[in-house]
Amino acid sequence: MSEDGLMLFDGVCALCDGTVRTVLRLDRQGAIRFTPIQSPYGRVLAARHGLDPDTPASFLFLDNGRPLTKTAAIGALLRRLRAPWRWLAVIDRLPRGPMDAAYDWIAANRYRLTGRRDRCRVPTPEQRGRFVLDLEDSKSRP
Repeated sequence: MSEDGLMLFDGVCALCDGTVRTVLRLDRQGAIRFTPIQSPYGRVLAARHGLDPDTPASFLFLDNGRPLTKTAAIGALLRRLRAPWRWLAVIDRLPRGPMDAAYDWIAANRYRLTGRRDRCRVPTPEQRGRFVLDLEDSKSRP
């Protein structure tokens, strides 16, 4: 399976789950797929790319073979959406230091700001094809 366009996210974070719901709604072509960091496949990807799956400090977006985090990941993800949403990708053209510092603050406080769930979301049958949850899924999907 190609990992291109794959978003690794904190599945128990309400903010992260809201982001996934929004991307699902905006990305009607299905260019972006998802895996929660708490899933077997998510844990493997996190470890492979230097994220601690037990205390993730960022989401990860795999863009044309490049593992991106923070502001760079947001920009790459936005570029995959239709206009006008893709225009927001300019976020990664802004000064990286202050933008990543703001990202770090939000990430460090995300549970306090938006809450934490007891478990990861369960995709609907229509959404299931967009989620990679285990190693077997990662082998069987294009």
